[in-house]
Amino acid sequence: MIKPGVNENLIGRTDKADFPSLGLKRIRVKIDTGAFTSAIHCCSIIETADSLNVVFLDPGDTKYTGKTHKFKKYSKTTVKSSNGESEDRYMITTKICFHRHIYKIDFTLTFRGDMRYPVLIGRKFLAGNNFLVNPRLKNFHHAQYYGDKISSRD
Repeated sequence: MIKPGVNENLIGRTDKADFPSLGLKRIRVKIDTGAFTSAIHCCSIIETADSLNVVFLDPGDTKYTGKTHKFKKYSKTTVKSSNGESEDRYMITTKICFHRHIYKIDFTLTFRGDMRYPVLIGRKFLAGNNFLVNPRLKNFHHAQYYGDKISSRD
C-alpha cells in the first residue's frame, strides 16, 4: 500500500512499471512530457492477415521473454520526432500498472534498443490520467511498493 500522505498522481522523470497483459514486470520507463504518444521497444513486429504479432524488448534485455503477443486490434499512426522527421508506426492498446493501479495505455511500437529506457511515457497518457511530473524524482511509484530507493536531486 502507498504511504499515507503521498500523492498517487505524482510521478518522477523515470520509474519502473508492470505490464500485466504482456507478462512484463519492473520495466524501466522514462517520462517524456515532450512526447505526445507513448512508445515501447519491440524487436519483432509482423503483420499477418488477421493480427499483429509483436515480441517486446530484445534478447539483450534481462526482462526479455521472447514471447510473441498477438493483437487483433491495432492501428497505424504517424509520429513526428523531436528532430521533425515523421515515422509510420503501429499502435496497440494494453495495460500499465503504477501504484498498483492499472491503467489503459496506447503505445506506438518501435525499435528502442539503442535507448536507455525501453518504454517512453508521453503526455497523452500523463494528462489523461492526471499525473503530475516532478523531474527531481526517480523511481517514485515503484519505490512506494517494492521498497526500492527513491532518488531525487536537491
